[in-house]
Amino acid sequence: MKILVCISHVPDTTSKINFTENNSKFDKNGVQFIINPNDEFGLTRAIWFKEKNNASVDVINVGLQETEPTLRKALAIGADKAIRINIEPKDSSVVAKSITDYIMDNSYDL
Repeated sequence: MKILVCISHVPDTTSKINFTENNSKFDKNGVQFIINPNDEFGLTRAIWFKEKNNASVDVINVGLQETEPTLRKALAIGADKAIRINIEPKDSSVVAKSITDYIMDNSYDL
């Protein structure tokens, strides 16, 4: 069985958040990024399922090179493969379409 888990690269809630350009743009300088905690929970449950049922777990992320640490952490947690769709995730429809296109070209059970 092949399982695909979507993970997001999000600011750590303990980081100090700043804005630039008249408070209209998020300033990433000095901000730590992590796997979205809900996504990490889903990943750990998928890994638990993998160990009980002889499955494989892939993780997918839509983002640029800066999301690499998030993917590496997912591999360290126990994912078998990490996929990064290398585009700027400008809005949710772009992210959804990118993930859908990937899934259509690859077969996953869950």
